[in-house]
Amino acid sequence: MTTLMPAKDVHTAPLTALGLVGGYLTARESGIRPLGGVVLGAAGAYAGRTWLAKKGPATAGGLAALYLAGFGASHPLAKQIGAWPSVLGVAAVNAAASWWFCDRDAD
Repeated sequence: MTTLMPAKDVHTAPLTALGLVGGYLTARESGIRPLGGVVLGAAGAYAGRTWLAKKGPATAGGLAALYLAGFGASHPLAKQIGAWPSVLGVAAVNAAASWWFCDRDAD
């Protein structure tokens, strides 16, 4: 049986990037959009667990909102600049915010 790392030991910046990029790539390569949503949701939930444990509900809520906004914004943004630049851009913004508001204290 696999156990999760303690929430306070998890770095969330890579998780948010993984969720957004991995979710897109999973949906694209499998052709099953809901499967991409599973990847997006799992990474977001795992990151959210750490945001809540380290920084409390206000920061966790803000970072979760940014994560979901990034997912939502990537779709219309992709029509303007292309899918990969859009996904990578929102992933970078989310990773930077996660690091700034949650992970940097651990570095």
